[in-house]
Amino acid sequence: MTQEAPLPSERRARLIARVRETGSARVSDLSRVLGVTPVTVRRDLALLVAEGTLEKVHGGARIPARGTGTNGGSGSGGGLGARTGASTGVPLPEGMFAGDDERPTIGMVVPSLDYYWPEVIRGARAAAHDTARLILRGGSYDVDQIRHQLSALVSDDGGPGVDGLLVAPPVDGPDATDLADWLAGLDLPVVLMERRLVGGPYREPLESVATDHALGSGTAARHIAERGHRRVGLVTSRTSPHSAAVRRGFLAAAADLEFDVVLDLETGPLAGAEWATDAASVLDECTETGVTAVLVHSDREAISLVELARERGMRVPADLAVVAYDDEVAALADPPLTAVSPPKAAIGAAAVELLTRRLTDADRPVHRIELSSRLIVRASSGD
Repeated sequence: MTQEAPLPSERRARLIARVRETGSARVSDLSRVLGVTPVTVRRDLALLVAEGTLEKVHGGARIPARGTGTNGGSGSGGGLGARTGASTGVPLPEGMFAGDDERPTIGMVVPSLDYYWPEVIRGARAAAHDTARLILRGGSYDVDQIRHQLSALVSDDGGPGVDGLLVAPPVDGPDATDLADWLAGLDLPVVLMERRLVGGPYREPLESVATDHALGSGTAARHIAERGHRRVGLVTSRTSPHSAAVRRGFLAAAADLEFDVVLDLETGPLAGAEWATDAASVLDECTETGVTAVLVHSDREAISLVELARERGMRVPADLAVVAYDDEVAALADPPLTAVSPPKAAIGAAAVELLTRRLTDADRPVHRIELSSRLIVRASSGD
């Protein structure tokens, strides 16, 4: 004999009782205790929040604070005993998150674990420290793979139950647009890293922390001009999502400084079959057009280009000055490469702080933070 499902009014009474008992509760916990689907729980929560019985937090609900002094608290925290994270300084209300230590759980999905992103991850880990639990998943530059990783993190059925997401999704094409809409529709906060996207029916921006890559490449162009070069080249990666901004900033600075960009080429990645042909074309055009300096995105391609130039008898920087973009391994080249260095660790740290603040204040304005790169001058661009 099957047990009858409780009436909606009975179910909501049990839901409220559970939240009162625990101080707060996640959707997954309420679904298990009440024996209903997460969709039903979310529908009940929406009604109870609308009537003021409960207060929504990301991933669940809690009993709303009733002025100062409730639950033994004081001050502007609405009566909630607040903990402040040592790394971010963001107040974390007691009872807001699931888990034994009551820290929020943050899911982090990046496209690569072996280039550029490890430093972003380190920055996020340092910022999270004792204020949040970080769960990392390595994705790819493929929309389906990123979506799969994200879905596993937010799933109510066996997922880790994250309170928010940090993600660097693809940004081009209709599949990327669909992914942005899906992210915008999630019932938990999302912060993009090194990406900017809009989503939802009103095409509103998603919260983000990104480097101003155009400004960074413009700085490289000004450095090249300061060294006296007037016929210069730009080499960008056709697979990098940053290439468009790098190119835009470099060409804008060149127009402002009135020097000629006589070489503007896209290449395949170093590991690709087309790299040898692309690199040969770059060096051929440098020789034919009289280019004396190039900005190369990224480090790996820049190092390889220097090696190939030397095999041709070209001296770096005497015959060809080289500036790299990314500064992952540029300092280890021979000669060490001048490089534009995006603030990778700061991107990860700022993303964690944005997400943590969103978890404690769901009504704050959407933030789109833009950080600046810095130019590190080394031997490859001359004295």
